[in-house]
Amino acid sequence: MANAGHSSVFFDFVAAIPYGDKLGHVGLFGTLTFLAVLASKFAGWTLNNTRLYFGAMAVTLFVIGEEISQAFIPSRTFDFADLSADAIGILLAVLVLRRLEKSAGMQTYLQRWRLTKRW
Repeated sequence: MANAGHSSVFFDFVAAIPYGDKLGHVGLFGTLTFLAVLASKFAGWTLNNTRLYFGAMAVTLFVIGEEISQAFIPSRTFDFADLSADAIGILLAVLVLRRLEKSAGMQTYLQRWRLTKRW
């Protein structure tokens, strides 16, 4: 709907909230990142003691492509503030995920999963 330039009750509601659009970007892409990393069972690389999750990297690449593509859609505009809000959502999700991954319960779960996976 957004690409076609149509309005909806949802878009009107978000527009009525101060910074609603930016909060929506933070929430949407933070949630997407959280779910992508969980679905990939925290898979990633460690670089200089920093964990780089594949799920977070995939969402980041998607976000960059999606925001840049808006520059070429007549009813949309590229907005650096949207891109920044997306990045904040991704970063917040990664910070929560790092704590979750280090928790004892998650370590036990991941250890069991890695012992039983057959592929």
